[in-house]
Formats: sequence, C-alpha cells, structure tokens
Amino acid sequence: MHTPKSILLHLDSSPRAAVRIRLARALADTFEAEVTGLPCALTALMRYPFALTAAPDAVCIMKELDKECRDKALAHFVDAAGGSPRLHWEEPRGDEPWAFARRALYADLLVLGQRNEEDPDAGDLPPDFVSSVLVECGKPALIVPYAGTVEEVGQTVLIAWKETRESARAVTAALPWLARARAVHVVGYGEAAETSLRSLQTYLRAQGVKASVRTGGADDSEIGERLLSLAADVGADLLVMGCYGHSRAREWVVGGATRSILQSMTLPVLMAH
Repeated sequence: MHTPKSILLHLDSSPRAAVRIRLARALADTFEAEVTGLPCALTALMRYPFALTAAPDAVCIMKELDKECRDKALAHFVDAAGGSPRLHWEEPRGDEPWAFARRALYADLLVLGQRNEEDPDAGDLPPDFVSSVLVECGKPALIVPYAGTVEEVGQTVLIAWKETRESARAVTAALPWLARARAVHVVGYGEAAETSLRSLQTYLRAQGVKASVRTGGADDSEIGERLLSLAADVGADLLVMGCYGHSRAREWVVGGATRSILQSMTLPVLMAH
C-alpha cells in the first residue's frame, strides 16, 4: 500500500493553524514523509476591491495587510513545527486558492482546515475552498475540524461506504491508517447497502484489515448527521468518505452529506473526490 510521502499543509494566520501543523508533523513522523507548509489566502485587494477608489494609498495599506497575514502564518508554522526537519515552509507562487490546488497536484495528501463561519478571518478564503481544492487536484485531503482537540488520528476509523469512485478513492487513501487502526467500522445506507458492505469487507480483509460492518438502514436521508452521531457512538477519531458534488456556474456545489460533514464535522475527515 502507498503511504503518503509528500504532504501539502495549508497555512493561514488563524491560531487554529497550529493544530493542523502539529497534526502534519505527527503524520510526517508516522509515515516518514515530508511536509510542505504553504500559506494561501485571498489578497486584501481581492477581498476589498472597492477600497482602491476610497483611498489613494490603498494599495500600500493592502500590501501591508497581506504581509501581516503572511508573517502570522509563518510565526505559527515556526512555533508549531518545533524545528522538525521534515517540515518545510514554501513561499506561494500565487495567492489565489487556484494556485494552491495546482501545487496540490504534486502531493500525496493534503491537510486542510474546516471553515469556521464565525472566525473573523473566514473571508480570507472562498467558502468553497476545501471542496474546490479536492475537485481541482483529485488528491485526498485530511480535513481538521475548527473546534476541539486533535490528538490521535486513525486509532478508530469509521468508513462511510457507497459503491462510487469517490468512496473507493477515499478507502484506498485511508489504507495506511486502516492498517494501523485498533478498530475499523464500515457503514452504508440504502436498499443495497448490505451486499456492497460485505464486498468491501472482503476487499479490506485481503489488505490485512479486519472491519466490522453495519447497515444504516434503507433510509438514506440526513446521512451527514447520522454519520457524525455514529462516529461519536463508536469513538471514531477518523471518518473516511467520498466528496460528492457537481460544477455549476464556475462554482463547486457539494452534495447534501458532504456539505453537512464539512459544516458540522466533529472529528478529522479523510475525503477524496
């Protein structure tokens, strides 16, 4: 199985970035991987385009705001990286999120943060940053919730299974964690869930992974909320699932379960599109 050797870590100026950095550092030690910390945020000019007409020195002010944001991100990185030789800072070649997605093409795994709408710095990134990066680069991402502590990841894993390419890619990306996990649970919803769950169980057994399966029932509504409830019940510290959605008017519109998880996640989630 392919363990991630190249990890791309999203950095920003929020204090929560330190949690992602420490997690990426732990992953680097576990998988003997290299981590590239890359800051990414919309420039002040992109966030406040009308300020140009309001003040003659607006460009200078905005450049200073961007520098402050970058300096905060670097300070968080230096502090939380703890001098690890596996973690490296990289200057972005472009500030827009699309540049981050292009850089992600050259990584095995991404470490991203859940969006917190109540964070005053939430406007630093587009609302669909996480989902759009997943779609643009096609690489798996470990998404860290904006609240709570994140200590161990992957000791108890819950897989949300569906017979789709997205789910299959997510499970494949999760194999390095599944091989080390103390417990692996698999759940599926809908009429044909039981048959597909047994097939997945057989596949995982061939990978040396023993998984317990359970059907969530024929009702496949409100899956996001039910998944989070089940994750709490089994004590999961990692949820594995596909990322679903479609493109509309140059925006990425995620499916109901994906949107629910991205908004309400209470544990790290490994997603793949």
